[in-house]
Amino acid sequence: MYYNKQIQEILEEFQTTKNGLDENAVTASRDKYGENKLYEKKKKSVFMIFLEQFKDLLVIILIIAAIISMTTGNVESTAVIIAVLILNAILGTVQYVKAEKSLESLKSLSSPVAKVIRNGQPQEIDASDLVCGDIVRLEAGDVVPGDGRMIESYSLKVNESSLTGESEGVDKRTEVIDGDAVALGDQINMVFSGSLVTYGRGLAVITGVGVHTELGKIADLMNNTADRKTPLQITMDNFSKKLSIGIMLICAVVFALNVYRGMAIADSLLFAVALAVAAIPEALSSIITISLAIGTSRMADQNAIIKQLNAVEGLGCVSIICSDKTGTLTQNKMTVEQVLVDQEKESALLQASILCNDTAIVDGVTAGDPTETALVDYYMSKHDDYEQLKASLPRLSELPFDSDRKLMSTLHQIDGQYIMYTKGALDVILDRAPSLTEEQKQEIRDANFDLSNQGLRVLAFARKVLNVQKDLDFSDESDFEFLGLVAEMDPPREESAQAVTDCIEAGIKPIMITGDHKITASAIAKRIGILREEDIAVTGTELDAMSDDELIEKLPHISVYARVSPDNKIRIVQAWQDQAHIVAMTGDGVNDAPALKSADVGVAMGITGTEVAKDSASMILTDDNFATIIKSVLNGRNIYANIKNAIKFLLSGNAAGILVVLFASIMALPSPFTAVQLLFINLITDSLPALAISMEPSNPALIHDKPRPRGESVLTRETLLQVGLQGLVIGLATIAAFYIGLETSTVTASTMAFATLCLARLWHGFNSRGKQSIFRLGITTNIYTIGAFVVGTLLLFAILLVPFFAKAFLIASLSGAQIGWICGLAFAPTLVIQIVKVINDQRSKN
Repeated sequence: MYYNKQIQEILEEFQTTKNGLDENAVTASRDKYGENKLYEKKKKSVFMIFLEQFKDLLVIILIIAAIISMTTGNVESTAVIIAVLILNAILGTVQYVKAEKSLESLKSLSSPVAKVIRNGQPQEIDASDLVCGDIVRLEAGDVVPGDGRMIESYSLKVNESSLTGESEGVDKRTEVIDGDAVALGDQINMVFSGSLVTYGRGLAVITGVGVHTELGKIADLMNNTADRKTPLQITMDNFSKKLSIGIMLICAVVFALNVYRGMAIADSLLFAVALAVAAIPEALSSIITISLAIGTSRMADQNAIIKQLNAVEGLGCVSIICSDKTGTLTQNKMTVEQVLVDQEKESALLQASILCNDTAIVDGVTAGDPTETALVDYYMSKHDDYEQLKASLPRLSELPFDSDRKLMSTLHQIDGQYIMYTKGALDVILDRAPSLTEEQKQEIRDANFDLSNQGLRVLAFARKVLNVQKDLDFSDESDFEFLGLVAEMDPPREESAQAVTDCIEAGIKPIMITGDHKITASAIAKRIGILREEDIAVTGTELDAMSDDELIEKLPHISVYARVSPDNKIRIVQAWQDQAHIVAMTGDGVNDAPALKSADVGVAMGITGTEVAKDSASMILTDDNFATIIKSVLNGRNIYANIKNAIKFLLSGNAAGILVVLFASIMALPSPFTAVQLLFINLITDSLPALAISMEPSNPALIHDKPRPRGESVLTRETLLQVGLQGLVIGLATIAAFYIGLETSTVTASTMAFATLCLARLWHGFNSRGKQSIFRLGITTNIYTIGAFVVGTLLLFAILLVPFFAKAFLIASLSGAQIGWICGLAFAPTLVIQIVKVINDQRSKN
């Protein structure tokens, strides 16, 4: 704690003076206190990322199947399985590395410097070279490079919103602060790494760098927060376990039946392995990866960089969005909202607002304290003579603002008179305005009260005519003529209100979590639609006083949390998660970082966001636009819908194949498929249509759906029923083809069953694009499904008609009639399914 120590005591502790450190002292300090860098976890190597792609349970089973295939001499089966697994691993690795590179490019956008005094000379160094004991010069526009104790302050004001969430600047002093447990926001003789100097100048001695700063403490809290699995990861983990157990049982039954019927054990084992490979949708892992990769590409075009693939899908089922206020829902820029002034004094008020003002204009952009730059922006929006007026009415004397007087005054010569303009707190100015009656003062106080309740920051303006030019002193600040009030606020972004409306329409509850005052936060929340009539706002102190049971009871009604700490934010996120909600947390400050990591989906701002926030988030908005999240939600929902449709396609087709094999085994019929035929079915009629389904265009209507529950399985009762019925229809068509072929020979029966199942599954790709019929979806809206069907059909007929391939796949020569039966039976399931879908389409319209 340095806020309660004398300046000289701190200088002696760090063995420095106001002339700064020399090079030897810099090296010694860096060795003792460390570098000015935040802790970063060791990055995974590309090879380790590649290996992690093989941790999935289904992938492990496929590896075991490949080993069994190799030991039984089935080279083709082994090669197919290994090729699919390696392709999936490469896709996952490439996407991970691509996301990391995107993040690095964002980091390179900001390279802060530090203005220090070393060896008695001012110089600029890279912020990472800063050490404890350095004397730092601070001026308006500077980013504070480390934690430090003020040793000189000339009206220095610092915006600490990145650390505390408060958008209002903090006046800095040098006096000792008594106490052993002073809150961060009350340590006004300290400056903190990452905060922004908005006004004045000063000197500070650096007392903390890197992990020993307040930023570092929050980063440590973030690092101790565990990552959470997304709903898709949880769902697929459960799905993989159940599917694996089911497949192993079916394969065991088939193996036992074949051995019982007299088939050799090696052949029975090989067929069981082939059936396992055919039954396990090994393309599923690739489909999910590719679907998510496509989603990240679309979102990158919409200004959202995804660091973690699964975050794409996680956005699709978000039911709560906890958003920071400053810079996320608001513009992080003060703006004049209202001016209360008598019409005859308006010119004087506007003149006072720019003359009693320290704003500088650099390259056409206003720079300085946000409350003052807002006044200049307002004047310039109404008049084009700002530069001329400032030049013609120079400042002759001034009394800078300080937090004790709550006033700032400047002296100017205007029309032969010496006029002092003053701005500051209303209560101080009214107490020194004798020309106003008590009724007039009360009327002004009432107006100020109404403005303050709207979350506006109110400045009062006054003037006084002096007889002579002089150096102003504090005694001159009396006998004011009251001019009027100017009310300012950090206004909402233009798109925030529409984004909130879209959130609510999508079944998502938006919540504001901010370090700002309750009144200000509530005013903004009402304007953009977050705080509605049935909702309430609470402060961090009120939240701390609530038990967990009380919080759970009030949770659905709380839409605004004000003056909160990083710990409060984590508690809010976890409270919603405990209620089985999927939570997204947006923010840009370091104080947001722990909650960003704790949330199911952490969303950081790419432009104004701190590096700690970006590192802890799973998604980064390169345009800092809250509305981009809603586009991402739609993308996520569409991706999940495509993945679910692909799963339904894969399982219904695999169910048909298993049904045919089980039927043949139970009925003591010849094997309907050879091992190599099963592998072709799996590779071509599984992968191609499933990939095409994963590329289904986005459906805007999905935004109107309610978020799915956290625990909802991808295989709902409705989905399982559809999979079973569709698999049954395709299986019956295949069995029919098998029986027709048996009239000729066993090989012909196997060929007809194989060809019918392949072609039926290729047709089934059109059925699996969505809930609606192909006519309602549009036949050409997803050209990839047409391409998959054409390529798959050509490959199938190449196997049936080209002698070389026919021999390799044990295909019998077929007659024209038999080919006709194959085509008719293969199309029949799609005809039935589409008729049902058309009927459902009509019902939904009615």
